[in-house]
Amino acid sequence: MRDAEFFRRWMAAAATAVEREADRLTELDSPIGDADHGSNLLRGFTAVRAALEAEPTAAAPGAVLQLAGRTLISTVGGASGPLYGTLLRRTGKALGESAEVSDEELRAALSEGVGAVAQLGGAAPGDKTMLDALVPGVAALATSYAAAGTAAENGALATVPMRARKGRASYLGERSIGHQDPGATSSALLLGALADVAEPAGAR
Repeated sequence: MRDAEFFRRWMAAAATAVEREADRLTELDSPIGDADHGSNLLRGFTAVRAALEAEPTAAAPGAVLQLAGRTLISTVGGASGPLYGTLLRRTGKALGESAEVSDEELRAALSEGVGAVAQLGGAAPGDKTMLDALVPGVAALATSYAAAGTAAENGALATVPMRARKGRASYLGERSIGHQDPGATSSALLLGALADVAEPAGAR
């Protein structure tokens, strides 16, 4: 079973991963976006870390994720804030007020969160968006957390030959082909952080 402290560690690990990869995310965003994905997410997850440290009373897993989601929506510009915020808020809402949740409950809640992202963005797998990492990643949670991280990373890599059909990159048409989607890449970081917290390398 996973308690609130586990979810706090996940958000902290995600913040660390974004900090480490922020320049790379912005570099990926430069040819097909506004060249601000890394800086936007860095600002957002830095704020998430601070918000969770300031509210140690968020004692339920769902409350932790909802606070993180609200913080991202209020601090991240562009589309990333609403999309990531929706993912975490809807996942947290689906977890309810339970003090502990099972891995199966987390997988089901994340599936709801991913569905909300798809609805908000009007996108589907294959559109060269964050869903290309999130959908296979969450599906692979049925196998293991490590498998989820790997599937999300492979999903991000698979966006390179795709033509973007949603978001800022879609305006480029054929010129979007050949570039890895930054949103899928940051989504893979999020699920990779989850895998690292759930199944530390030494325990796999």
